[in-house]
Amino acid sequence: MADVQLSSRATRVEDYLNDKLQTTADLEGLDILLENVQTQQELLKQQLLEAEKHLADATKASEIHTSALLQQARQFKKQQADVDRRLLIVTRSETSDDAIEKFDADIRALQQLDVATGYVELLAEVEDLSAEARRNFKSSPQAALQPYLRLQKLAIALKEAQPAAEDAAPHLVDHVERAAQHLWKQMKDTFAADFEKVLTRMKWPGKDVPLAGSLEHEWTDGVERLLELQKPELNIQGDHVKPHEEPLVLLPLEVMVRPLDLRFQYHFHGDRPTNKLDKPEYFFSHIMGLLNSYDEFFATYLQPILRKRFKSSNLSMTSIFIDSTSALITALLPMLRRKVFSVIPQIAKQPQLLSHFIHELMSFDTSLRDGWNYDGGSGIEGWKGLTWEVLVKKDWFGRWLEVEKTFALSRYRNIIEPPESFEIDYESVEPSATKPTNAAIRVNDLLETITDRYRPLPSFSQKLRFLIDIQIAIFDLFHVRLASFLDEYLMDTSSIMHTIQGVSSSGAKQKLPTEGLLGLERLVRVYGSAEYLEKKMRDWSDDVFFLELWEELQDRARAHAPQGQKKKTVGGNMTVEHVADKTSAAVGNEEGGGALFDETAGAYRRLRVRTEGVITDTLVQQIRSSLNAYRQINPWSALSSPSAGEEMNLSISAELDAPIGLLSSFLSFLANALAQAPLRRIARQVVLAMQSFLWDKILVFYKFSVTGAKQFRRDVQGLWEVVDRFIGVGQGEMGMRKLAEGLVLLELDGGDDGDGGQGLKLRDVEKRLFKDNESGREVLEEMGLEALSESDARAVVQKRIDYAG
Repeated sequence: MADVQLSSRATRVEDYLNDKLQTTADLEGLDILLENVQTQQELLKQQLLEAEKHLADATKASEIHTSALLQQARQFKKQQADVDRRLLIVTRSETSDDAIEKFDADIRALQQLDVATGYVELLAEVEDLSAEARRNFKSSPQAALQPYLRLQKLAIALKEAQPAAEDAAPHLVDHVERAAQHLWKQMKDTFAADFEKVLTRMKWPGKDVPLAGSLEHEWTDGVERLLELQKPELNIQGDHVKPHEEPLVLLPLEVMVRPLDLRFQYHFHGDRPTNKLDKPEYFFSHIMGLLNSYDEFFATYLQPILRKRFKSSNLSMTSIFIDSTSALITALLPMLRRKVFSVIPQIAKQPQLLSHFIHELMSFDTSLRDGWNYDGGSGIEGWKGLTWEVLVKKDWFGRWLEVEKTFALSRYRNIIEPPESFEIDYESVEPSATKPTNAAIRVNDLLETITDRYRPLPSFSQKLRFLIDIQIAIFDLFHVRLASFLDEYLMDTSSIMHTIQGVSSSGAKQKLPTEGLLGLERLVRVYGSAEYLEKKMRDWSDDVFFLELWEELQDRARAHAPQGQKKKTVGGNMTVEHVADKTSAAVGNEEGGGALFDETAGAYRRLRVRTEGVITDTLVQQIRSSLNAYRQINPWSALSSPSAGEEMNLSISAELDAPIGLLSSFLSFLANALAQAPLRRIARQVVLAMQSFLWDKILVFYKFSVTGAKQFRRDVQGLWEVVDRFIGVGQGEMGMRKLAEGLVLLELDGGDDGDGGQGLKLRDVEKRLFKDNESGREVLEEMGLEALSESDARAVVQKRIDYAG
């Protein structure tokens, strides 16, 4: 073993020397190397000595600690033996295990005795507080409040301690609570009876209530006592009333509205003439009358008391406690709530009564919110209203929605069924706007009425249901009706339909007109209705009500968007996917944009665009057909030249009278029925179609003399004049710019520039046109002809009978 260590050490020394002495020059630093090695050796020796010293100290400490532990163990065994001996003596047991069990049993018995003693002491305290309060009921009501308040605090403390104690004493907590409640009821009844005596002397609830001197002092004392009695309950309520909870009624007001409640029951719960199911406005107006009658009294006498009591408490920002008007409304609502809840089941199967009742109820809620600034103590969240309680808490929304939908669809059918409903209404919109049909206007009025019906609803999901189930549903139904009108027209105009009708029986349905103004009017009815409702939907999307509804929908949808939860609901049982399909594809889109009526407005826009295309095609087809007789004539190559006077008085060809008359009647009708933008779009396409027909079927088809060219120009000008009369000056020629420039070439004088006269001559233009494209472009630019290509210009020049070739 020693040899191995020496060999290993020699190897390390050898490696070290080989590393440090690699060249002859390294031998010069041998002294320094030896000095460094010696220094390191001294350091290692010093470290070794210190390590040995630490090891010795640690060993000694370990020995001392071990000795102490042994000593403690011996002492513990001695003490354990002494305890076992004493325990055997005390418990009179044979073994130590039996002694321990008996001792534990005694300890548990002592603990149970201690708990029982505490229970008894607590029950005694509860009984003492109750007795003390009862003794002072009559003699000193104010003194009776103190023990009650202590008892109430005790009951609250016990209830709050229950979770931590794992519900260890439920019977005790229940007993203390019942004792506190029983005492509270006794004190309330006593204080209320005393307060009612004061109210009787005040002649409450008379119109002019005298309140001065000692009577005012007694009234104030009564209010203060009742408020003090209610203090624990108010503290539990806290500074914020949850919107779905019924707010507390202040006890003084609860007592003061009792005679008002009796009067309300007399009028609206018996067989009095004022109690009518079809007149809910009677009892809503009665409540409003009470507010108007007594608000001033409470503002004068109660408001200072409330401000003084609650201004420095956590209730200072709760309106129903700090504001006398809100407190009075809260006190009056229970009697109205009972009436509302009793009426609803009676009218549930009478749709008209139910619809009217809910409408009146929403109006009442709105009056309290907006007219009286009532928030139910909920602050920013606001008061949900009695409507919410009826529709949500009592679950009547489904039935009401069904009734409203049935009414809306019935009114919709009444709108669209009369034959005159789809007549164009020229009076209800601006003269410059596209004219809708009577049906479109009345459908829009119906949908606006529906909006007013559900606008006051506080629930987002209920608003969304109304929007989708009724409004958008009616929009969709009317869209289907308009689209069916267009499809019927297309069927009537198809060759297949003509064939079918040709062989149909005499009893078949009579085909509606498709040609002339009657056919055009069928299309314009569809177009005007679609455009009118599309614009209305765009306007609605900018309405504050629908903007807020859209923003809330987006917030709810985006909450599911990161996880792609399209099946999650955003309101009631409606999923994100379903709502997006009915409203807008932008639902849940993080980039923003979109509106509630995107999908529906888009459908109407597509119908409008499609109808505009059919109108254009119809006009083009009928006008082209009317031009067929004109294309058959051929006076264009006549050689006789008219005199200057005759040229100025050229008349339009007789064969063009029918097309001009047809075009004039079409454009006259469209100018009255359409706005300027669609009128111009349609007219532009019709003009282009006429230009194409006149160019292909006449200008480049026949040979022309100068005389024929001038006659052709006069005929074309007749068409331009009609277009200018309805579309705007110069629009006809501008729409047929290519044809107009072709006529310039067609009318050029024969000969060449050497023949004298002004302007370019046909011969010179012909030479330059046919020389090459560059030369042709130059001559056209020189003549100011920009719409014609070189090939078009050559085709026109070739149609002159004096073309040299």
